[in-house]
Order: sequence, then structure tokens, then C-alpha cells
Amino acid sequence: MLKLIRRLIFIFALLILVNAACAKDEESIKGLREAIVALSPSVNPEEAELISVTAHTTSRSLAHEYRITGPPAFQNFLIHIGLRQRGYCFDFARDIGARLKELRPRTLVLHWGESFANTNQENNGLVVTARGQPFRDGIVIDAWRHGGRLYWRSVTEDRQNDWEENMRESALFQVERPAQRKSQRTT
Repeated sequence: MLKLIRRLIFIFALLILVNAACAKDEESIKGLREAIVALSPSVNPEEAELISVTAHTTSRSLAHEYRITGPPAFQNFLIHIGLRQRGYCFDFARDIGARLKELRPRTLVLHWGESFANTNQENNGLVVTARGQPFRDGIVIDAWRHGGRLYWRSVTEDRQNDWEENMRESALFQVERPAQRKSQRTT
């Protein structure tokens, strides 16, 4: 009987934690959507919602796929010694970026951001801007920093990193648009 009570208490506590995590994700999804919409009046709110939901759910899914355990530095160590195959910051950025590119955003642009490039503190993430907006005015999306729980902030408000755009990597996420035909006039 005591074992049953302990199990029920454990299950109840686990459900509370899961509900709290889901509620935080819901708040973060809503907050990121609002931040993306606030980038410019030209941003489509439905597109912002889709980007936010997809970034959050893909981040969580990748954390499971990469078998993330502990802080990011520990995951890097596990990869380095061969116990994990993926889960570096650039793995998260590439995989989330590829998923977001599939959405073919029209009012938003995806960029590759890097901080402290070519050092042992290098971090890579995505930056979302409104179409035509400078990189520095965008929002960082970083799934690695919190082990699969999506972190996002404006580029200039991220106190932990000094983000710069990597143009070569950014080109991987650009959505190709068919050339618009010029209307032909008949005279």
C-alpha cells in the first residue's frame, strides 16, 4: 500500500511539472509570436504564429532526438567522446532553420547568427527579421542554450552573446521566390 501511495504521489508531481512546462512553452510561443509581429507592420501575424509554434515544437523534438541531458557543455562533451552524435548549437540552428524554411515565409527572413565565432565560446542560432530589416533588428532563436527549451530575445538584448550574421550560412535559409513576370502591354 505504501508503494502505491508513493507511486501516485510521484505521478501527481510529474503531472504538475509537465503542466508547468507546457504552460511556460505556451507563454513563450505567444511571446515570440508577439515579438515577431512587432518587428514591422508588414509582418503577417499568422506567419509569425507558425514560425513561433514550429520553432518551439521543433526545438523540443530535437532535444528528444539528440537525447539531450544536462547543460549544453555536457552535451558537447558527450558528443566529443562519442556517446552522442548530434546536439551542438549548429545542429539545432541548422535543423530548426531547415524546418522553418519549409514554411516558405513571405514577410519574414531567416538569418544565421553566430557569436564568438572560431572560439571555444562560439554559439550559433537563427535570427528572424521582417523582410528588408537589418540583422541587428531581429530576434534570436537559440535552442541549444537551454537544452532544447527555446530561448529568444532581440539581437541587441541578448547579453550573453554578441551576434553577427554569417552570410554564407544565411543563404541556406533563403526562400527562393519565382521571378515575378512583368506585365506585357499590347499596343
